[in-house]
Amino acid sequence: MTVYLPDGKALEVPEGATARDVAQRIGPGLAKAAVGALVDGELYDLFKPLPPGARVRILTEKDPEFQTLFRHTLAHVLAQAVREYFREKGYDPDSVKLGVGPVIEKGFYYDIDAPEPLSDEDLPAIEEKMREILRRDLPLRRFVLPREEALARYRGKDPYKTELILEIPEGEEISFYQQGDESFGFTDLCRGPHVPSTGRIPPHFKLTHVAGAYWRGDERRPMLQRVYGVAFRTAEELKEYLWQLEEAKKRDHRRLGRELELFLIDPMVGKGLVLWLPKGNVVREELMAFMREEQVRRGYQLVTTPHIGSLELYKTSGHYPYYAESQFPPISFKERGEEEAYLLKPMNCPHHIRIYAYRKRSYRELPLRLAEFGTVYRYEKAGELLGLTRVRGFTQDDAHIFCTPEQVKGEFLGVLDLVLKVFATLGLKDYRARIGVRDPKSEKYVGDEAKWALAERQIEEAAAEAGLRYTVEEGDAAFYGPKLDFVVKDALGREWQLGTIQVDYNLPERFGLTYVGPDGEEHRPVMLHRAPFGSLERFIGILIEHFAGDFPLWLAPVQAVVVPVSEKQADYAQEVAHRLKEAGLRAEADLRNERMQAKVRDAEVQKIPYVLVIGEKEKAEGTVSVRRRHRGNLGGMPLPAFLEGALKEYRERLLESPF
Repeated sequence: MTVYLPDGKALEVPEGATARDVAQRIGPGLAKAAVGALVDGELYDLFKPLPPGARVRILTEKDPEFQTLFRHTLAHVLAQAVREYFREKGYDPDSVKLGVGPVIEKGFYYDIDAPEPLSDEDLPAIEEKMREILRRDLPLRRFVLPREEALARYRGKDPYKTELILEIPEGEEISFYQQGDESFGFTDLCRGPHVPSTGRIPPHFKLTHVAGAYWRGDERRPMLQRVYGVAFRTAEELKEYLWQLEEAKKRDHRRLGRELELFLIDPMVGKGLVLWLPKGNVVREELMAFMREEQVRRGYQLVTTPHIGSLELYKTSGHYPYYAESQFPPISFKERGEEEAYLLKPMNCPHHIRIYAYRKRSYRELPLRLAEFGTVYRYEKAGELLGLTRVRGFTQDDAHIFCTPEQVKGEFLGVLDLVLKVFATLGLKDYRARIGVRDPKSEKYVGDEAKWALAERQIEEAAAEAGLRYTVEEGDAAFYGPKLDFVVKDALGREWQLGTIQVDYNLPERFGLTYVGPDGEEHRPVMLHRAPFGSLERFIGILIEHFAGDFPLWLAPVQAVVVPVSEKQADYAQEVAHRLKEAGLRAEADLRNERMQAKVRDAEVQKIPYVLVIGEKEKAEGTVSVRRRHRGNLGGMPLPAFLEGALKEYRERLLESPF
């Protein structure tokens, strides 16, 4: 058969040839260096037969795809190490049942049903077993078995692998990978791809933790133990990641939320339902006030909608039953013999659509921008809930723009400007955009093809005009229209998706929305969905970790604390705190019967931006001695001078102190 090299050169190889055969035909140096191949853009290892006519590019350890290959093989090495670990403890290795072991961002994991529970304390010993397997340099090989032979390997021994085999469609090959020999090696059901041998894996990996994971993510199925690991090409990358991991623990918003008294999630109230404590609510209200100011300035009209809606509303929008599994069950009852059904609001858009539709609209009213801090409710499985970042009830800074097709680009530019204003105000400087467009081979999309093409072009033009660094992701569009997502890096270099803008042709069609054009005829508007914060809960969770709870002055729950040196200055401390509050700052006087140094230290622990120390000298002169977090002692100054600078920092939402 014929395959083609990157330069277009045709190469004749036997039918069933692999990438290893191609590498050997090219030359012995490449054959020795090869670790895998890109075959028609798909990642292959050196063992899988190539299809006829394939375009083949041989990969070496210098290629970025090498990381995917060795991380996948490390998952198998982990499984083999766990089996050997339990064999040394006196168990039959087959008593270790195995689920799945995929590659994930930064590393890998394996779901394991072990004869006794694993804990983080077991990981160093298992990790040493893995390093031993790498040193053995076990060669890998791939082989395929008929369905019955494949099932015979696991039936009655491993229910998880048996289930996976039974789900493979008839006619599709069932492949296995073996590392080492059958007696002292390890064989696993797997599609691949893998490195040629365990000795090709860089030793820069670490097992990080053990967590519970339901089989197939179903809480009705057995609970397995998921062992996580990270792996990198170099020791420097691993060291940097482990530092980030430790720093992330210190910044964990769940821990800081408790320590700084920002929020709590009470089991008696319900899983995934956030209670905002007074200090946390300050952060929330400040963000909402900022967004509200910006929206009003940009021509948005603010609306308020209920927390529930008629089930018929969501049937019309398509949210029910198509997304029923991520929603709470309908609330049904009879009223005067008539059945009524409601749904806890999963989306704000159908409510905004009904506001648009309550009367006839003219093209002169467009674009119509409706905005709301709308609380919605989604059913998340208990095992997937995570602090503020994965909850069951959350508030979105949601807005929907109804416009003509020709106005899409201008409205997109306006939303981009708003999102970039949010990022700049919060000091989020490292971001990129992803534009999701149609997959031309798919038929899942709704709406007129010409309108889609226009919207995709307008979005890309808007992103270019805004000077954004962006990629175009084919097939990443929603079924109802193209979209743009922002991906932001935080202080630890972690990426978060923040802010989405979506073009929607589907909902205006489903609800029969129209406007009267200049020609006197009815036309269908285009709808834009946008939420720069996304969910306030998730956004604040990310900000807590980004700032490590050390908020800029405008977001700080307590902006200044007044600390008297002794009881003699208590009256002046109260007077200063009162004047700060009257001026609009969030201030407290710390009059506890504690030493001044202890009070200053407590203010540092609570991450309060300003500490104003009051002694006899300050009381006599009407001044304050100012300490700023991260800046230290700024010295004494008249109270009006401090107020002027602090108010400027607060009202202008500055990230740095003006002092």
